[in-house]
Amino acid sequence: MALRFVDIDPNTDLEHCPTVWADEAAGELVLQGWKAGPELRAACEGNSPAKGGIPDSEEVIRIPASMMPMIREACDAVERSAVQ
Repeated sequence: MALRFVDIDPNTDLEHCPTVWADEAAGELVLQGWKAGPELRAACEGNSPAKGGIPDSEEVIRIPASMMPMIREACDAVERSAVQ
């Protein structure tokens, strides 16, 4: 796995640390964020064309706006790796 650390939430307390990685080999972003609460999960399920609820193998997470530049950087890294 070619997992590349991109960045961590600049507002972190180093205990609750939303983080962004780029898996360039798989062509995927890997995100650590805050788990969505039941109300947000229900809103996401109700606002999705997917059939059924969110499966146990998936999770809705929240990512702070302060992390958008690092998500863009990770997207660029994954896109570059796909072009090679």
